[in-house]
Amino acid sequence: MLTFRFEDRGRLAGVRLYQEVGLEEVDFRPVPGGWELTVPRPAVHRMEYLFELLHRDGRRETVLDPGNPRRVAGVFGDKSVIEFPEYSPPGWLTAPVAPGEYATDLPGVTLWAPADGSGALPLLLVHDGPEYDALACLTRYLAAGLEGGWLPPVRAGLLHPGDRNATYSADDSYADSLAALTAKIPATVRVGMGTSLGALAMLHAHRRHPRLVDALFLQSGSYFHPRFDSHERRFPGYEPIVAFVRSVLEGTAHRPVPTVMTCGAIEENIHNNRLMAAALRAQGYPVTFREVPDVHNYTGWRDAFHPHLTRLLREVCP
Repeated sequence: MLTFRFEDRGRLAGVRLYQEVGLEEVDFRPVPGGWELTVPRPAVHRMEYLFELLHRDGRRETVLDPGNPRRVAGVFGDKSVIEFPEYSPPGWLTAPVAPGEYATDLPGVTLWAPADGSGALPLLLVHDGPEYDALACLTRYLAAGLEGGWLPPVRAGLLHPGDRNATYSADDSYADSLAALTAKIPATVRVGMGTSLGALAMLHAHRRHPRLVDALFLQSGSYFHPRFDSHERRFPGYEPIVAFVRSVLEGTAHRPVPTVMTCGAIEENIHNNRLMAAALRAQGYPVTFREVPDVHNYTGWRDAFHPHLTRLLREVCP
């Protein structure tokens, strides 16, 4: 069991636990000196959360847990985090790294490459690339793998998301522009990578341009399906995403490529990820699908790089 506590001297009308690990009871109860909530431990190895404070004048405020010094950065700011005994961060976070260099010669993408890398290298084409790098240490992973000898030299194309809700929602014009941009980057092989909407968009770009990438690494993809995701109907990209997903589920592949998918075992997208993995496998894709003990966040995605992305890169990169 987990017990959360928030000290309060009568200022608040209530406290709630903001979390994404499937807990049903989130309202604290008043206790002497504050508020308290006891819940079953969720089925994850780490848990990110915030407290929502309800003030007596009706204002709501979201805060970190003042009783927990552990923090983790995210797209929408820091969260408090609990790391359970089973959790350990990946060893490559503290391993020696090979030197690397960034370049911004092309619009919409930041290129990272090993310092001594020139000419054509394997290209990891990454949706939400700057966020993957800042919040999941992607280029550190690549540099540590190169220095340690367990990854080949790889160039990363860190794609800037722009208006991701629009461009990543199975948008044909975006897929066309991505193909045009990618053609300007010399590469021996290309691996497409993305998470959430970025994973959906990379799969869409591959299906529209089968020669765009030679392998896929897709994390927690937002493969909306009416059976599982009707609650997403208000999202502006819902209908085009549903139409694209249906076309994949009911279609055939022109060029199946090695595909690795990861998703949190208890996260919201797990059902549509299982469905998509089965459909791609039936169409001839060599699919590896791994359910991981975290949910929809960059730390969980980071922790799945090794061994899952490692194996894919070693398999397809010369």
